[in-house]
Amino acid sequence: MASPLLASAADEDTGRKLFTSVTPACALCHKLKDAEAEGAVGPSLDELRPDQARVAKALKNGIGQMPAFPQLSEAEVQALARYVERAAGR
Repeated sequence: MASPLLASAADEDTGRKLFTSVTPACALCHKLKDAEAEGAVGPSLDELRPDQARVAKALKNGIGQMPAFPQLSEAEVQALARYVERAAGR
């Protein structure tokens, strides 16, 4: 069994990769310093500082101009949501 520290590092890496590679990529619209993302269409996640639940809900249902991401598994949604929450400094 992997240690929690290793699981967290792997989870964060997965979340970061999803942020920049899911289609359409979060980084195209959102600013997030940790991901070196400079998107200007959606809100700056560094300023908004959403929690994991808010990010997961937006990914599943879409919000405003942001589409839903039905292609993501529940595990991917949660990894991406945890990453954004941590990276945005909550």
